[in-house]
Amino acid sequence: METRRRITVALAGNANVGKSVIFNQLTGLDQVIGNWPGKTVERAEGTLHYHGYTVKILDLPGIYSLSAFSIEEIVARDYIATERPDVIVNIVDASALERNLYFTIQLLELGAPMVMALNQVDFAAKKGIRVNSEELSKALGIPVVPTVAITGTGMDELLSTIVKVLEGKIKLTPLKIRYGKEIEDRLEKLELTIREKLPDLSAKYPARWIAVKLLERDEDMMKKVKDSALGLEISALASAIAEEIERIHGEPSPVVIASERYGIASGMARDVAHIETPPKLRLEEKLDYITAHKVLGYPILALVMAAMFATIFIIGDSLVNALENLFENMLIPATLHLLSAALPPALVDLVSKGFLSGIAAGVTIALPYIVPFYIILSILEDTGYLPRVAFLLDNPMHKIGLHGKASICLLLGYGCNVPACIGCRIMETQRERLLGGFVTVLIPCAARTVVILGLVGRYIGIPAALGLYAFDLFLVFALGRVGFKALPGEPVGLIMEMPPYKMPSMKTVARKTWARTRDFVYIAFPLIIAGSLVLEALAVTGLLWSIADLMNPLIVGWLGLPSIAGIPILFGILRKELTLILLADLSGTLNFGQVLSPVQMIVFSLVTMIYVPCIATIAALVREFKWKKALAISIIDILLALLVGGVAFRLLSYF
Repeated sequence: METRRRITVALAGNANVGKSVIFNQLTGLDQVIGNWPGKTVERAEGTLHYHGYTVKILDLPGIYSLSAFSIEEIVARDYIATERPDVIVNIVDASALERNLYFTIQLLELGAPMVMALNQVDFAAKKGIRVNSEELSKALGIPVVPTVAITGTGMDELLSTIVKVLEGKIKLTPLKIRYGKEIEDRLEKLELTIREKLPDLSAKYPARWIAVKLLERDEDMMKKVKDSALGLEISALASAIAEEIERIHGEPSPVVIASERYGIASGMARDVAHIETPPKLRLEEKLDYITAHKVLGYPILALVMAAMFATIFIIGDSLVNALENLFENMLIPATLHLLSAALPPALVDLVSKGFLSGIAAGVTIALPYIVPFYIILSILEDTGYLPRVAFLLDNPMHKIGLHGKASICLLLGYGCNVPACIGCRIMETQRERLLGGFVTVLIPCAARTVVILGLVGRYIGIPAALGLYAFDLFLVFALGRVGFKALPGEPVGLIMEMPPYKMPSMKTVARKTWARTRDFVYIAFPLIIAGSLVLEALAVTGLLWSIADLMNPLIVGWLGLPSIAGIPILFGILRKELTLILLADLSGTLNFGQVLSPVQMIVFSLVTMIYVPCIATIAALVREFKWKKALAISIIDILLALLVGGVAFRLLSYF
């Protein structure tokens, strides 16, 4: 039997350089997603087999430096320094070489064995930029492999190069990063002292790298040094040297170090990158200018969102009508005819009103709205529009103590609150993550969109449905403002990559849509069917109406809804679209105009839209913020939903 040798490869690079695409190309479906130990930072691992090697691929967080400004940066640098993977693959955007080389220089300082994947060379060529990979390889002293991640070009050569480095067939002679003489003289003195007096820490991290971090006044490294024996002495020496450098340059020492690195990166980029054709203003750049414009960008964003929901409603409504006719006039009668011949009437009723009604309601009510939404969301993600939204909404988000990146989480929340809550990890501080999670669960997800469009949109009109979305945004900002005042701290400034616009890959869009729809079908449909069966069982035993009677003071007296609406709202804790599906089961019709008045439709939708998220979202909140904070968020949502619903019923009843 062949014995496979095991190697570990870590992918490192800036955000939006194609790192995750390369990870997917290399690992395919053999991936494990989890968290870094003790952190709320996602950890993606995958495995592949190549030429007798079992290769574990680790996708490090997308970061711009190895400083201690975020949890992601600390996680990445500690993994590289302490876990010491066999090879680091530094993924670089060929169209933005100078900025990416700044991170490359820091990786070289950390002393990790490295191979560079020079990605997006096709996009760089469209911009008239040609990067000489051989010259870049000589300058850095490491192999450089041109790649196009989205098509898989260069993947085999990349793997082959990794193996050759490990087997010693390619020798690494990494560039030694050198600063100006006034910095180098002092840096060498500090490095020697660290090597001599902090042997344990020097065994974990390169002594020179520790010295550089101390001159950068890196808080995480300063703490590690102070916690070591003789650490206070080293800290005092480093502080004195940093002050000397600051007196010479007249700038803070972190700025001096960063400027020197950028100088190295800039000079290298000029030497290896050549402009072949005069750059012209391309369509992508024109779109970038217009959609991120400080005036035009906002009406465009409003139009995009309105068009998105209008498209979902138009497509969904057409599909609902077609599917209702299919199930009510063909599939259900034919199935009941077959079952009646083989089963007793009581069992036929249970299967019909429980199982078949659940399937029919799930297919006819939920899927017609969810699938179009996932398609449009995937297109917006793939084109690169979402970062422009973050940029536009940076100032408004600061009003509630967050920055523009939080708006991406809010937009993801329209698809599903679970990944939106987890996505709050991109926030830099725990305070921002908690505030982001609090407002994100108020965003109506695709399941709540089913209720809003299936009731208000279909029976009252799309303007009324859009009005509910607008009211929800008002709630988000109002409660976010309250949360901002209640939680101490100030919002962090927005620093994020603005990727270029590109045509969406239909393959990628289809893959994302299928993955999200599959999750919905696998998770939601069993709950829908189980809920329908439980409802039918409760109805047969007579318990259903007893529960409804207990809820009447709240449901009928305060919210002004019919008695049967209480049970669906209660079961909505499982999945929000269940509220509408179970309402159809209880009322015995898919024509909700026979069950609810227009005012009741709005109140029902408001309560469903606001009250406690589904059980999966609660689990995500517990995972991210622990159970006490998750419970507090859930209770606030329930009370808010009841308050808004009752007030809305009384106000709307006057019109």
